[in-house]
Amino acid sequence: MSAPSARDAISRVVIGRRRELDLVLAAVSAGRDVMLEGPPGVSKSTMLRAITGHWGVPFVLVEGNAELTPARLVGHHNPARVLREDYSPENFVPGPLVAAMREGGFLYIEELNRAPEDTLNVLLGAMAEREVTVPRVGAISAAPTFRVLASMNPFDDVGTARISDSVYDRWCRLVVGYQDTGEEEAIVRARTGCDDAELVTDAVALTRATRSHPDLRRGSSVRGAIDLTAVAVELGRLGSHDGDRPRLVLDAALLALSARIAVDDAVDTTPEEVITRIWQDHFFSGPGVRRRVPMSSTSTTP
Repeated sequence: MSAPSARDAISRVVIGRRRELDLVLAAVSAGRDVMLEGPPGVSKSTMLRAITGHWGVPFVLVEGNAELTPARLVGHHNPARVLREDYSPENFVPGPLVAAMREGGFLYIEELNRAPEDTLNVLLGAMAEREVTVPRVGAISAAPTFRVLASMNPFDDVGTARISDSVYDRWCRLVVGYQDTGEEEAIVRARTGCDDAELVTDAVALTRATRSHPDLRRGSSVRGAIDLTAVAVELGRLGSHDGDRPRLVLDAALLALSARIAVDDAVDTTPEEVITRIWQDHFFSGPGVRRRVPMSSTSTTP
């Protein structure tokens, strides 16, 4: 299959992201490793899963955190078998790095900047040489389709470490931002199966408003809009809001968005209050609207 045909086949799985998909495809096709920087919920792993699915190679996901030691990344010898048989290549249990190298898969490390420095050193060595040496096992070479990919959220610095220049020097780096309104609405429809266009529009609008609100240091990804829509549909089926659609959307928004946003430390407010204000502005501050519901009437416990 030609490169354009492959791209077209993969793009059917990924909504939008044509440019980013082209760039990632070009990099991995050229044998390069890729670092994706962007907030959660912007289709980073979706793109990579679509590529590996099309190529028919494994997708090996690893979460970067303090517990990702070199031994966990590379692998270890089975302790019980070592006691019975002593060390041997046969009782070595491969970790995600060795498994991806042997199988020619994509090793994808989420939140690379949360991994310990000694783990990164092992990873960089494998990237540079396409080979790792395991004690009592020997050298393990990577299959030709092996790639190392990673992601980082530049807006979250809790529990993260600064990435050194030597680490950046090993990667092709791509910044991935949020999709536009139309693409996010298409994602919500695809993920929920909701055919209520007005509800999808409301869900995406409320979610996108969290990203630019002055009281928030972190807004919600499109996952918030997906959950908001799904919850609102079920609330409608329960009939618990007596046809009060704005109130139904508010309750769904409070449930779906409050854990996904972060209030600025300098602001004396709560996530629920911010979401309620965003809801007010969306439903009661538009052109031609005759009234604005006061905050006192928008309690989170109707």
